Amino acid sequence: MKYGLSIPQEGALDFLSLGALVHRLDPGVVPFRKATECQIHVSGGEFNCAANLSDCFGLKTGIATAMVDYPIGDLIAERVRAMGVRPFYKRFAHNGVNGPNMATVYSDRGQGVRAPVVFYNRSHEAGAMLQPGDFDWKAIFESGVRWFHSGGIFAALSETTGELIIEGMKAAKAAGAVTSFDLNYRAKLWNIWGGHQRALAVIARIVENVDVLVGNEEDLQLGLGIPGPEVAAKSQLDPSTFFGMIDKVVAMYPQVRVVATTLREVHSTNRHSWGAVAWVNGETFVAPACELDVVDRVGGGDGYAAGFFYGMLTGEAPEDAVRLGWAHGALLTTFPGDTTMATVDQVRAFAKGGSARIQR
Repeated sequence: MKYGLSIPQEGALDFLSLGALVHRLDPGVVPFRKATECQIHVSGGEFNCAANLSDCFGLKTGIATAMVDYPIGDLIAERVRAMGVRPFYKRFAHNGVNGPNMATVYSDRGQGVRAPVVFYNRSHEAGAMLQPGDFDWKAIFESGVRWFHSGGIFAALSETTGELIIEGMKAAKAAGAVTSFDLNYRAKLWNIWGGHQRALAVIARIVENVDVLVGNEEDLQLGLGIPGPEVAAKSQLDPSTFFGMIDKVVAMYPQVRVVATTLREVHSTNRHSWGAVAWVNGETFVAPACELDVVDRVGGGDGYAAGFFYGMLTGEAPEDAVRLGWAHGALLTTFPGDTTMATVDQVRAFAKGGSARIQR
């Protein structure tokens, strides 16, 4: 019962995510209004965690998601295969004109004093059409799944996606899997169809089934409706505000055993101070702060979550799990794209205090 959790020791899958796959168009440091070319990154918060755990950490992972049978879907499915993630697809046929579609995220990287800009085209998105009954959870879980994960962005896509998360969480709990949820509160997504009050109602029903929560103090306030912190943080790297809210979280959801987040102070688009914290079954753990020279900040939080989950799944001490997540999230910001290009050896070396000296 390390972490206060009973994590299954084996299963056909170490980790299964439920969420929407997207493709992100990235013109680099050029803003979209002047862009002439883009890189394409395959992403989605839930997929990022599964991909990171597979590609960097060598775990057996899967994702339950929507897939559209058209060239953009083929591109995305190729990347899922390349990252070693086993797909469980609910397939949709494209009508050749307006969908259903795989969502597009547009995100330049900014530079220096110019912040990154992110906007979406999620029109007629297949992921938002997912609903309870679309996946045979009994068949998926019968071969053994150790950990089940989803997140707030997927919950916000439509009136049915949150219900699907609840269905999946209940099936996971019944099968003995640990459950986690990344709050990832995005007001602009909720405002399209439900607004803040609807968000609170949906997320509350999800979190009733959750063992491990990921989210910063803003996510806890907006996603769970917890009142603002009484403790004033000295800086954005000061964990006192986050830890000051945990008692309220646990009072609302006493089954939650772990709450974790990253700490980030942005000095410029390319220079961040980076930390991480976790509350684990009544104890608090804080990773050291470091300075990041950021190439692409997107996916850093998912990088932390994946490394932290890996530590828990492999039985590391809580403080080591936090440092593994902190190290992996930091390294992920040094690569273009949303998913990892790091190796587990690089993560462990940095977690132990490694440097950027050349490796020969």
